[in-house]
Amino acid sequence: MALTDTAIRNAKAKDKPYKLGDAGGLFILVQPSGAKLWRLKYRIHGKEKKVALGRYPDVGLAEARKRRDDAKAELAGGKDPSREKQRRSAQAREDASNTFALVAAEYIEKRKTDGAKAWAGTTAAKNEWLYAQLAPTLGAIPIADIEPLEVLAAVRKIEARGNLESARRALQLASGIFRHAVATARLKSDPTRDLKGALRTPDTKNRAAILDPVKLGELLRAIDGYGGHYVTKFALELIPHVFLRPGELRQARWSEIDLEKAVWAIPASRTKMRKPHHVPLSRQVLELLRGLHALSARHDGYVFPSIRSHTRPMSENTLNAALRRLGFTSEEVSAHGFRSTASTLLNEALDPKTGKSLWSADAIEKALAHGGDDKVRNAYHRGTHWQERVAMAQWWSDHLDTLRKGADVVSFPNKEAG
Repeated sequence: MALTDTAIRNAKAKDKPYKLGDAGGLFILVQPSGAKLWRLKYRIHGKEKKVALGRYPDVGLAEARKRRDDAKAELAGGKDPSREKQRRSAQAREDASNTFALVAAEYIEKRKTDGAKAWAGTTAAKNEWLYAQLAPTLGAIPIADIEPLEVLAAVRKIEARGNLESARRALQLASGIFRHAVATARLKSDPTRDLKGALRTPDTKNRAAILDPVKLGELLRAIDGYGGHYVTKFALELIPHVFLRPGELRQARWSEIDLEKAVWAIPASRTKMRKPHHVPLSRQVLELLRGLHALSARHDGYVFPSIRSHTRPMSENTLNAALRRLGFTSEEVSAHGFRSTASTLLNEALDPKTGKSLWSADAIEKALAHGGDDKVRNAYHRGTHWQERVAMAQWWSDHLDTLRKGADVVSFPNKEAG
């Protein structure tokens, strides 16, 4: 006879456990303690087994019957309900331990040590900062339980502070973390895939750069008169010449620079493109580096150490702060903008005799380390466009000297394309 809720509620505890049966092998076990436990009796591979389906009244009669039917469906599919329950419990424990914080730590560590694809130090630091913005909202939640709206709420907290680009990058980082969880079989799909367009689009601003030669001459003269720390002044004097990203410059080590062979060899771990980059050094750059080398307390560390500690490089904001101190606004010039200055003026440079471009676009791109498939052939790079880049580096430094003095152009001698 089928059970009723009334019969279950009225069942009293006895000295020994006893059963109240329902249909299809379902029964409730009444314990001497008064506990009422749902059980399902079934047979599989000729053996009788039992599986627990919950505790009454937490699991009511209707729910117990549903669980019985689900177990019967598993049996019909050749699965053992008891074994499937164990698997679900194990998966639930695994899911609970795989929080967003745990998977994020795995993903960030992987990206920091991922061979040729590894994040540069500055990229890793920025992503660790972005994760710190997401962690208060998402960190403790099992990654399999996170819904798209929860991710959106986390990144909108960043957006609400006016940091639109940081919000966009935080969403990208979250997507990378979720995709790592998918790849490691801890998540079925990336919950951020449907959030495209949910955030406000930041205004695209090119990094401020001076493109007028006369104005550039004014800046170079201002740098000559910089009265701050001598290491900062050397960095300011050097960065217009070498086409490097500010992070590549300020994290430079003396071990990368060969003053005799006039080459600066930047390892792949410190370049944006994750490839070694070699910089030919003009006479002016060599003179600056030798001058700084003579003043440096140690020659086995950073070329531009922090004022506070020789074990750390110059801070990320030092060069831009120095430019502001010189009276140039953030709308006029930035440390990164020197690359745009060099790219623009080198591409516009014409041979006065022929009216043709002095430098090939490929050589300029190589100098800016904009990627490509150029391979380093030996420790000092006899690679594509090298000889042209050597000549171009010297011409550019001479051109900067001329602009500093207030003139407009530098005549170009002869270049040898490599």
